[in-house]
Amino acid sequence: MQMQETAIMIFVIVTACAFVVQAAIMAGMYREFHRANDRIGQTLDDLHLRVTPLISKIDTLIGETQPRIVSIVADASEVVSLARNQSQKVDRILTETLDRLRIQLIHADQMMSGALDTVEDTGIAVKRSVLKPVKQATAVIRGVKAGLDVLRARQKGADGNGESPDEGLFI
Repeated sequence: MQMQETAIMIFVIVTACAFVVQAAIMAGMYREFHRANDRIGQTLDDLHLRVTPLISKIDTLIGETQPRIVSIVADASEVVSLARNQSQKVDRILTETLDRLRIQLIHADQMMSGALDTVEDTGIAVKRSVLKPVKQATAVIRGVKAGLDVLRARQKGADGNGESPDEGLFI
């Protein structure tokens, strides 16, 4: 039994040593975590001291510029609205002007067509009234000339020429 007691004793000693080593490791870990926590806390405090003024400056800057930004956006919106209204007015004026110009061109075309029709009718009337009498006068003059030629030919035939009065007319 002594061996069993010795084995139990060794087991208890080894367990006690393991417990002491674990306690030492746990104490070391606690100490390191505590130091890390202190360092992190100090770093956070330093960061807080540095960031707080920046945040307050940014907040002040935003507070000061927000009305200006709102004003700029409102002005831009108004400019866009005015530009849209003006472009609609210009479009309306151009459309109206083009419609009027189209009407004037149609009117001018009708006037030119009417004038050309009148000139054409006048030309036809002049042609009828001038050329017809001219043709008639020409025919009368030719008739008179033919008559005179016949009379001359008779007079020459009576003078002893021996030609028939109709022979001079035949070609």
